[in-house]
Amino acid sequence: MIGTEIPTEVNAVFRHFRVCEFTTLSRDGTPVTWPLVARFRPERMQFLLTASIGFPQKAFNIRREPRVALLFSDPTGSGLSDPPAVLVQGVAEAPDRVVTSVEGLEAYWRDSVFRRQPFSKTFSAFPYLRRLMDWYYMRLLILVTPRAIRWWPAGDFRQPARILEVPGEG
Repeated sequence: MIGTEIPTEVNAVFRHFRVCEFTTLSRDGTPVTWPLVARFRPERMQFLLTASIGFPQKAFNIRREPRVALLFSDPTGSGLSDPPAVLVQGVAEAPDRVVTSVEGLEAYWRDSVFRRQPFSKTFSAFPYLRRLMDWYYMRLLILVTPRAIRWWPAGDFRQPARILEVPGEG
């Protein structure tokens, strides 16, 4: 799985898009979608997302039904010209652990949050603000392993998708 070659244009979307539309399934099977920051970790062939402890429904849904989807369809702010729309279908895990520190997640916060949402840096720039905003850094991790990646060149959904199946382990 780790040796899977991601096409260059798809990899650019994973690196530069500010958010994706993240979909889980509710208890009755209804798809529920939220905009989220996703960090692709190619060395693990995995996406890292987080959920605030104040909004744990994503984690609850994943623990009940691990099938999820990430749709990268809005290139606003990415700097990319005519990028493909990319749909990642995969399985997720949401460990039952609250992360209370940025330790070990520095790249996520730096690249995925502060760079893509520059105003959020204001809250961590001053020690007193960090103390007031400590709840913001209390997160539930969401790890998504792709099983299929579909993309539509230039975001044209009228065309058939190109498909990359990602072999699973086990």
